[in-house]
Amino acid sequence: MVPPTMHDDEVPVDGNLVRRLLASSFPAWRDLPLAPVASAGTDHALYRLGHDMAVRLPRIDWALGQIEHDAWVLPRLAPHLPVAIPAQLGIGEPAAGYPWRWAVYRWLEGDALGLDRPTDPHRLATDLAAFVVALRALDTDGVSPPGPGSRLAPLIGRDADTRGYIASLRATVDTAALTVAWEDALLAPAWDRPGVWAHTDLLPGNLLLVDDRLTAVIDLGGAGVGDPAVDVMPAWATLPRGVRDVFRAAVDVDDATWARGRGWALVFAVAALPYYRDRNPTLASIAARTIDEILREREA
Repeated sequence: MVPPTMHDDEVPVDGNLVRRLLASSFPAWRDLPLAPVASAGTDHALYRLGHDMAVRLPRIDWALGQIEHDAWVLPRLAPHLPVAIPAQLGIGEPAAGYPWRWAVYRWLEGDALGLDRPTDPHRLATDLAAFVVALRALDTDGVSPPGPGSRLAPLIGRDADTRGYIASLRATVDTAALTVAWEDALLAPAWDRPGVWAHTDLLPGNLLLVDDRLTAVIDLGGAGVGDPAVDVMPAWATLPRGVRDVFRAAVDVDDATWARGRGWALVFAVAALPYYRDRNPTLASIAARTIDEILREREA
């Protein structure tokens, strides 16, 4: 089975290729059961390997570097967080026509949040806030500052692209109100203190739940040190509005950081909705819901 195509110029991956890659880099694992994993993720193809492992392969060139990033970041952060994050077991080399490095990780149990609302949203809000607070408190020594394209960099760097994406949605959303919401976020004072750790992609598909409790957070490919505002993005992109205040109180951020976080939620949503509408309907639906949450909040 071949995972759905996300990008016009991605490298195709299927189970036969994964087995050939395993035979080349990890021959002891090549005959274990292998199955594609349905995911709202966009940068990697994911396969479950045996009972307790996962193979993760970049789909597209902009995901390159995340494998090496994980090798450095994950063991540094994992001991200090209240829930599990991925553990990398080995890095595979290019082979069988596949051009990039890839990796095997420990399988993490749990169901991705997806489009479903948790039966205990208050608990999810507090669990997620606890993760954000614990991550934000970690030592930042030796971590490079974010690049200009990072979600940890100032929001103003996304201005031109975001206005273009908003304009492209004029047939489906209130782009005038969305533009005002964007400009409000840009008016918030920029982060002017030392950078802190942030995940940068706390969307529903990256949160694993067991019995309605957050048990793991995955996809730390963008994790780094900078403006913490991006990690309040789930207030609009992930959590139902009824627990937004619970989450805000628990993460304890000022008005400016909260406003920039709303801006990052908007950046995600207006870019993802048109691009993934047909390529990844789950992610596009999350983006549409995020836009709706931002606009409803403005109306209120």
